[in-house]
Amino acid sequence: MTTRLLCRWVRLFPRCPQATTARLQTSTVHQTEPVCLMSLSWIRPSARNLCQGSELARIEELASPYEQTQIIQLIKKASTPEEMLQLWAEHGGTASDAARCLLQLNLLVLEKGGEEILQDPRCINMQETVRSQVSSVWNGSLVGLLRALSMLGLPSDAPLLRSVQNEVVWRIRRFTYRHLAYLVDWVAFQQSQGYENEELTTALLRQLELRWTELCDSRAITILMSHASLFSPSLVDKLEDKALEFAESFSTEDIRKMAVALASQKRRAVPLLRALSYHINQKPSFELKTPLLLDIAYAYGKLNFHQIQVLQRIATELLPRLSELSSLDVTRCAKSLALLKWLHLPLFEGFAQHYVSNSKNYNTLQVCNLILSFAKLNFQLGKGEEFYQKVHKAFEGSFQNLEPFLKTDVVWSLCVLNQANPDYISSVTKYDFQKKLRGGIAERTENYRLKLLHISAFAQLEPLGITIESPAVLQPTPQSKVEVSTPLQSSLHASLQNLTNGRTQALRTAVKTIYGWTIDGELVVNSENKPIDLENLKAPHLPGGGGHVALPAGARRIAFVAWDFPNFCLRSKDLLGRFAMQKRHLQLAGFIVVEVLYFEWLELKSDWHKVAYLKDKLGKAVAEDMSK
Repeated sequence: MTTRLLCRWVRLFPRCPQATTARLQTSTVHQTEPVCLMSLSWIRPSARNLCQGSELARIEELASPYEQTQIIQLIKKASTPEEMLQLWAEHGGTASDAARCLLQLNLLVLEKGGEEILQDPRCINMQETVRSQVSSVWNGSLVGLLRALSMLGLPSDAPLLRSVQNEVVWRIRRFTYRHLAYLVDWVAFQQSQGYENEELTTALLRQLELRWTELCDSRAITILMSHASLFSPSLVDKLEDKALEFAESFSTEDIRKMAVALASQKRRAVPLLRALSYHINQKPSFELKTPLLLDIAYAYGKLNFHQIQVLQRIATELLPRLSELSSLDVTRCAKSLALLKWLHLPLFEGFAQHYVSNSKNYNTLQVCNLILSFAKLNFQLGKGEEFYQKVHKAFEGSFQNLEPFLKTDVVWSLCVLNQANPDYISSVTKYDFQKKLRGGIAERTENYRLKLLHISAFAQLEPLGITIESPAVLQPTPQSKVEVSTPLQSSLHASLQNLTNGRTQALRTAVKTIYGWTIDGELVVNSENKPIDLENLKAPHLPGGGGHVALPAGARRIAFVAWDFPNFCLRSKDLLGRFAMQKRHLQLAGFIVVEVLYFEWLELKSDWHKVAYLKDKLGKAVAEDMSK
């Protein structure tokens, strides 16, 4: 209290002329240079930046005398909890000393282990010393004491813990912002254990809101961002601005924690992510540890943030370390890169070889994740016989026990990779199994219904000789949700109308097939590549079968498919697995597939150019089919 009154008096002192005159006159009686300098410094107002935090808290921390006590010097050399307790029993100390001893004891217990430490009479004596003089414990020790006591196993309703919490609430305005950040970490830990001190939480959040300009510590920023769910949206925005301001001073560990915090909060802060990406690329290789690379890939995949330079750096750094990676590391990295739609051939070949060499270390779920990642990117192994032999062997005893949705995903992925066998397909096309995929979210149910149709199409179109047990279940159902065409699809539909001179009987658009695939535009052309009416023609790809007239001699079915930006791998012209299988199935169903690529279509400025483009693509596709 005296210190606080003195600080207030110092701020008011220059504003009082009489007091200033009296002070100057007094100082001239016994004038010495140090006194004059001190007097002038008192009169002159002190300058302090907003980010420097509370001056009172800073003075207290700098003036901490307990660091020089004998017991504190001795406990730094203790190597076991027993040695730590014995030192306290021999020397004792003040409440601040006891708090520091409890902090050190917690570290030793975490490192060396220890049972029933809290019941030891020497530890109880420490606790009683702190409790009896808790007001004399310094701020840093008081904040750390909360987490230490909780980790040692002290109950949340213990008298000592309540006393420490009350003291924290009482002096919370005197804490530095870094202390407040550590308190946030402890509050979040307590909430995860089902306990919360509402008074402390309310006071803490209020201080964070009022004093956010004092934040100038990168470590505190990462701690606060990892618990952003506790804060108001306005404070989180300010924390992001602070993180962007101090990004240059972040260590690699700070960058990792910040990226993971953003991913866990699903906050796609693009400016901050770009800054983190830039500083990652500036770090030397020896600082880029494997956990950092894997966490960055995970965060970018979770947030759908594409940064090619960072991804290239991750692949470059991971390739020499593949032998050091665990099965979990491989599947986690492969899944993250698949979410980013980024296929790095040498790295994924290394993943496949890692599985071949260490297949015994992979559990069934990890094998499933690896297959799903390969299928999403349509990664086709050049010599994958050994790889898929091991995959099929791994599924022998566990495949039937997979969760229904995961089993469907795995079989669908094997169809994409052209590695599905009759046993896999028959296991998911049975009526009893398909009933397990019904219910729940309508969008999810529809997605898996389409996957079953794709699997059925693989069985019918590929030379497997499989008969579907219950095809009626797989028939398309009326959609309650109106599907919206993309700008590319709408533009293609309009251009196809111009190509057929507005003859609606010669064109179908947005055609839903029994195979689960949608054709953006369907034509039937004669031997001269002229569209003919298709209303009465047989259409085995339609649910109703179309008309009754067979396809004329020399006529060909044309399927126009619009490939937009999301259909391709990142920075590549290679289709993702889903769309590569769509193209393959349509070709096996008897269509000549005309691919309309977004990067070519965007260059066409007029309707005339678009029609000419479609005619040219149609002619080339027919000529290529005839050459086969």
